[in-house]
Parts: sequence; structure tokens; C-alpha cells
Amino acid sequence: MAVHKSARKRMRQNIDQRMRNRHIKTTIKTMTKRVREATQGKDAAKATDALSHVIPLVDKAVSKGALHWRNGARKISRLSKLVNSVKSE
Repeated sequence: MAVHKSARKRMRQNIDQRMRNRHIKTTIKTMTKRVREATQGKDAAKATDALSHVIPLVDKAVSKGALHWRNGARKISRLSKLVNSVKSE
């Protein structure tokens, strides 16, 4: 257990950051699942709409440090590719 005042504060901050990052990541996973479900159903309009909701969330998570920038870029790229494949059909 932390003894110093600064170490106790750091522990509190770590808990808050972990909970914030966890919320962000689960939200991104849920929105990603909606995009994938829309593409499974071959609904291009719904998939495009869902993708337009996911991209800002991922960008914000990257800017806040919840995701690494390459991880965010990979997620956006893969989802965009998936939606574009449905659009072309």
C-alpha cells in the first residue's frame, strides 16, 4: 500500500484514468459491433451512419491517450474497408 501522499494521489488518479479508458474502449467496441451488424445485413446506409459515429469516438480516444494512434488508425481503416465493400455490392 502506498505510504507517501503523492503515491496515494497517483493511485487515485490511476483508478480514475483506468475507469475512463475502460468506458471509452467499451463504447468503441459497442459502436464497432453496430457497424459490423449493419454490414452483415447488407444495409449500406445504416453501416455508413454507424461508421460516422465510430470515427469521432476513435479519434477522441486516440487524442486522450486511451488508444495508441496506430490502433485507432487500424480500427478506422478496417471498418471503412468493410463499409466500402458493402457499398460496392
